[in-house]
Amino acid sequence: MRLLTIFVICAGLAIGPAAAQTPAADEASIKEIVRRYVDARDRRDARLLESLFTTDADQLTTTGEWRKGREHVVQGGLASSQANPGSRQITIEAVRFVAAGVALADGRYEIAAAAGAEARKMRTTFVVVRAGPTAEWRIAAIRNMAPTEPAK
Repeated sequence: MRLLTIFVICAGLAIGPAAAQTPAADEASIKEIVRRYVDARDRRDARLLESLFTTDADQLTTTGEWRKGREHVVQGGLASSQANPGSRQITIEAVRFVAAGVALADGRYEIAAAAGAEARKMRTTFVVVRAGPTAEWRIAAIRNMAPTEPAK
């Protein structure tokens, strides 16, 4: 019995408090990490951006650039923010849990028009996973898509 008690305590510590959230709380946490991502991009905060990603994160942009690894994702995002001024807004419309600790967050992505530029309206998908010693949600991948006209 004592061995079983020790096992249950250790299992609880391994899962951690973040993993015990409800689906609604997990969805809110995922939307919050995307909000923090947008805020970090707008503020050009490399340290905050870095803290949001897994080490092996990647990003496929609308230009076809494939940024591989957290360092390249962060630096590429900061360079893109510099080259494409204007405030960003991502509205997550759906979160789908595809496996334990893995979710897809799909939404609309808009960069407001800066002086002399045109607003950009896109779609985005974030792959988020539970990672790190505290099993917090982290961004593992981003896929941005620029809608095209339907074929006629």
